[in-house]
Amino acid sequence: MAGGCDTELGVQIALCFVDPRRFGSWRLGDAWQPERGPCVVSEYQAFRENVLKNLEDRAFDKPICEVLLNQKYFNGIGNYLRAEILYRLKIPPFEKARTVLEALKEQEQERRKKDPSLTLSKKVKLKQENPDLLELCHSVPMEVIMAEKQLLDPEHPDDHAAFKDWLRCYLVPGMSSLRDRSGRTIWFQGEPGPMAPKGQRPRKVPRKKSPQLQAEPEAPSPKVTPRAPKQRRRAAAKPPELEEQEVKEEQEEKEVKEKQEEQAERPRKGRAGGRRTGSAAPVSPEVPQSVRRSRRTSARRGTAAAPAV
Repeated sequence: MAGGCDTELGVQIALCFVDPRRFGSWRLGDAWQPERGPCVVSEYQAFRENVLKNLEDRAFDKPICEVLLNQKYFNGIGNYLRAEILYRLKIPPFEKARTVLEALKEQEQERRKKDPSLTLSKKVKLKQENPDLLELCHSVPMEVIMAEKQLLDPEHPDDHAAFKDWLRCYLVPGMSSLRDRSGRTIWFQGEPGPMAPKGQRPRKVPRKKSPQLQAEPEAPSPKVTPRAPKQRRRAAAKPPELEEQEVKEEQEEKEVKEKQEEQAERPRKGRAGGRRTGSAAPVSPEVPQSVRRSRRTSARRGTAAAPAV
């Protein structure tokens, strides 16, 4: 939404409302809507009193992360602010809101009893050193407002690098996240708390690898080719002159081996031939089985057997 007007100096001034995610609305007027409470930035004291005096409201039965988005009590706190506030105090996002805030009320009463004579400067110093949840609801948005020029460059609206560096929890790698009962995502570190939605597992924002730790891209695997003959491999790696010489040497080695094998085979053949050509005992004709029996019988009786015909 935009509008323009001419001032006395003749300069046009434009008032724009940019809401890419369409969470907001535009209404002309000088006061907050009835359903909104005091602003956490400009009306801090009224905001604090409004929360602490209404802790009996049923709204505080919900988890603290959901109550922080209730604009009736936390006017101005959004999704990234609630994550940053709870992270700095190490409060589980799904802890009961009344439990967290009643402890603040008790601490405030004890502080007043112990040191009723504290000066304003000492009180401010104590708050800066040990801020509670309601104080961070004021100081964390103020950090963004005071450092607006450093965090958000109007000349480069798409450059969010400085703002991302300022964030400690919201969308930060290594942090866990869950969806609350309103469907909004809450980022946190550690345990979610006793009122975490059932059936959900915390998801972690993946850590970005630094340039030094990034894994090197894998080299393409070499193609496996059938093993080439020695002559081909050498031809690819050596000049032709060396190749010819090596071929000649291989041929000579082959011839020498063949000659050695022939010499080793000659005496074996001679010995085998000698055994084959040597005089062998005459082979007697086959004697019938009946004659062999009669000879054995005659030998036992002491008489000679007749010669076989």
